[in-house]
Amino acid sequence: MSDGDVQVSAARRKRVQRLKKYIVGMLVGGIMTPLVLCIVLWIQVRHLGQVLERLTGEVQELSDQVRAQQERMDEFAAAWAITGQGNPVSSESNRELSGHASEPLTGELTLPEEPEPEPEETPAHRVYLTFDDGPSTYTDDILDILDTYDVKATFFVLGKETDSAREAMKDIVDRGHTLGMHSYSHKYTEIYESVESFAEDFTKLRDYLYEVTGVKSSVYRFPGGSSNTVSSLDMREFAEYLDEQEVRFFDWNISSGDGSSRLLSVEDLVKNCTAGIEKRGTSVILLHDSANKSTTVEALPIIIENILAMEDTVILPITDETEPVQHIH
Repeated sequence: MSDGDVQVSAARRKRVQRLKKYIVGMLVGGIMTPLVLCIVLWIQVRHLGQVLERLTGEVQELSDQVRAQQERMDEFAAAWAITGQGNPVSSESNRELSGHASEPLTGELTLPEEPEPEPEETPAHRVYLTFDDGPSTYTDDILDILDTYDVKATFFVLGKETDSAREAMKDIVDRGHTLGMHSYSHKYTEIYESVESFAEDFTKLRDYLYEVTGVKSSVYRFPGGSSNTVSSLDMREFAEYLDEQEVRFFDWNISSGDGSSRLLSVEDLVKNCTAGIEKRGTSVILLHDSANKSTTVEALPIIIENILAMEDTVILPITDETEPVQHIH
């Protein structure tokens, strides 16, 4: 083979090798490119989901702030209707324990009668911590504080549909607190437009809470309270509807003041929540579980400690046996 032929053959082999590399590169690129694009798209979709959930939470926070001012006005309107309820219970009564004289062993043996158990005394002052407008970003913190002091409370929640809100609702129930209703939408003009619109909102919330937690709630708090100034209808009509559903509504006779758009100091909140408890048999304290109520969470441990330090006073959750505090009758 001549030198020319050798050079031609070498050149052909180089072209073949380059062609093979090109084909392999095309095959690898054809496989890897869609795979990389799929991975990138998956990451983007996941990120967008997180952004969407965060934006949903921020929108809810803004909504909480808007209605906070309206609730503050309603609290002032309700103040005239707030009355103390005293039901003092006497201190320990003296019981005389009678002995049993021995009897002669004639006939059947007579055993001494078992002493009747002493009835449990009801504390003179019963305090109910209630939280409106949740769940929020602070719900977990509130629940942790309540656990620390082994105290149970009542949460009047809204129909929030985020994953975090649903988990918080389940947590409220799992930790032994009372799950109450505070309307699905919290839109005053829609809820109070008619008994029919109120019933629609009520049913939607009750069914939603049952779906999420398995609990059929039997306690309700009207948005703005039963003495609110927004409803054009007599609030007794809505109260009658609740009675037909075997649901009781609860107002409050102590307001923390945190429904204001202004952020109250810890000191003011503690003072507002503890004033007058020792003069009442039943104290229902209005607090808010909202994203813009940071000082409420900060004040809560001090509020609980001050209440528990009061003589013959206990903190309880609202139950079917709780005597309701209502602004209208």
